[in-house]
Amino acid sequence: MAIQGMHHPSTVDEAVALLARDPEAKLMSGGATLVAMMNAHVLEPQALVSLARIDEIKGISILPDGRVRIGAFTRHCEAAACALLAGTAAVVREACAQIASATVRNMGTIGGSIASDDPGSDYPPALVVAGAVVEIASVNGRRTVSAGEFFVDWYTTALEQGEVVTAVMLPKPGVGTGLYVKHVRVAGDLATASVAICLHGDGRIRVAVGGCGPTPIADDEVNAILSDDCGDAALARAGALLQERADPLDDVRGSADYRRMLIPRLLTRAVHSVHSTQRGVV
Repeated sequence: MAIQGMHHPSTVDEAVALLARDPEAKLMSGGATLVAMMNAHVLEPQALVSLARIDEIKGISILPDGRVRIGAFTRHCEAAACALLAGTAAVVREACAQIASATVRNMGTIGGSIASDDPGSDYPPALVVAGAVVEIASVNGRRTVSAGEFFVDWYTTALEQGEVVTAVMLPKPGVGTGLYVKHVRVAGDLATASVAICLHGDGRIRVAVGGCGPTPIADDEVNAILSDDCGDAALARAGALLQERADPLDDVRGSADYRRMLIPRLLTRAVHSVHSTQRGVV
């Protein structure tokens, strides 16, 4: 099916108005995900709405209250190199740096990536563990959704018909650090399994597992265990709990059993690495 129309709005309001007039139109951000799906004939849109000319949704800035705003059209490579993503917000920078290849990082955007919600992608667990909020626009105005509620199911987000992601907001970066580790079948692939982790200055730890279910796996009990004790017994208990909460699929990247096996190993690696980083060892 040939594309019959290519629209280039210059404002968010123009973009959502176009989507309201043509429900079959598809948004195009950087194009890394959409073009691949079109080439595979998974999607065959008749019209595209490009976000490339909307300045409001580009770049990373600090809001007056100290939060970090990442515009939806910010490319992965920009986020991976941004010094504003420091302290606990570094988990997002670390995830960006491990997305696919340099070519994809130079083309793809955070908005396009999270809107597609591939469970093996790198943003979901990093945004959940960072406490991010997703800003969404439509002809009815704007709303925000926590990252934990934005990712709903396999390839399904909280986005409704006619809505567009405009930004991701992170809490004011706190003292501490964040890391992201993942296991891949081959370099540049989506994660077979991954772990995002934040270690706060007061010793609190938050973790989220990616690639092992329809949405990132985050658990308050696991966070409490690791915040209190990161010894071998505590790590084993936390890893077992995350394995229980996992709901992975068998696919070309690994079986469900293999993914469950990876969880405690990646968790241990992440916890040891984040403590070493906090001490300035690495």
